[in-house]
Amino acid sequence: MIRDKIFQEKLESIVSDKVLFNEPMYRHTSIGVGGMADVLIFPGSIEELSQVTSYLRDCDVPFIPVGNCTNLIVRDGGYRGVLISLTVLTAIEFKPSALSVYAEAGVPFSEIVNLSIKESLTGMEFCAGIPGSVGGGVKMNAGAFGSELKDVIETVSLMNGKGDTKVAVKNALKFGYRNLDLPEGTVILGAKFLLTKGSGEKIRERVSEIISIRKKKHPLEYRSAGSIFKNPPDISAGKIIDDIGLKGKQIGGAKISEMHGNFILNSGKAKAKDIIDLIDITQKKVWEERGIHLETEVKIIGVD
Repeated sequence: MIRDKIFQEKLESIVSDKVLFNEPMYRHTSIGVGGMADVLIFPGSIEELSQVTSYLRDCDVPFIPVGNCTNLIVRDGGYRGVLISLTVLTAIEFKPSALSVYAEAGVPFSEIVNLSIKESLTGMEFCAGIPGSVGGGVKMNAGAFGSELKDVIETVSLMNGKGDTKVAVKNALKFGYRNLDLPEGTVILGAKFLLTKGSGEKIRERVSEIISIRKKKHPLEYRSAGSIFKNPPDISAGKIIDDIGLKGKQIGGAKISEMHGNFILNSGKAKAKDIIDLIDITQKKVWEERGIHLETEVKIIGVD
């Protein structure tokens, strides 16, 4: 179906922005690895996204929504189906009377943090330095420094596999640690964040402090997918990896950071297999030595 000319022309007729066929995903993932996606598309609006998802469903073609690809690893064999980038959905709206910010899925967290500083709104400081965007962040209930997105979310806008949209209040959603449980085929369109009026100076100071901490603790000079594993209860994954002596472990062009054990770096011309092999080795050794199963925080898709 995907190789069918009529199918390809239909996608191009729906999407006003880019439609890329046989696209190398190493060009798009933050860690710089990944084989060919059959199709990578960039819908320019909610309406286009609805038409695309509905059409793909009718054609029985698998698809996955993606954002900035900051916590995504695509296997070397690529992805058989359509990856739908939400990076073009970048509308953001601030309502001063309600102290709320609505941001579409493609809005970077840095933009919301900057708006919070400008308007003296507290609650989003923990997102400072997070490289992702709203869609992916909400799906993984991103968090840091003792806070999570669910703490500030009021509603989440969703689209089902048929292209229908709805707004779900937080209490109707199943948030967990680094996860928002949603039905298969659901696309996050955006979220409304409910914030609190605060001191602009204190907010700015806290944001600067968090960014400084990130720079000191995280190997930001290398390409990575951020934290590889979720933290087990009461202990950080990075400390466990450090304690069992895996810092610096290298396979091919992939290396476990010597600065932070929960980061795997593309220190050269890494392949996705190098990274996934390091993940497997780490999980196996942690299980053998500590009896703890480290669950991945990154999303791994595609075929070998």
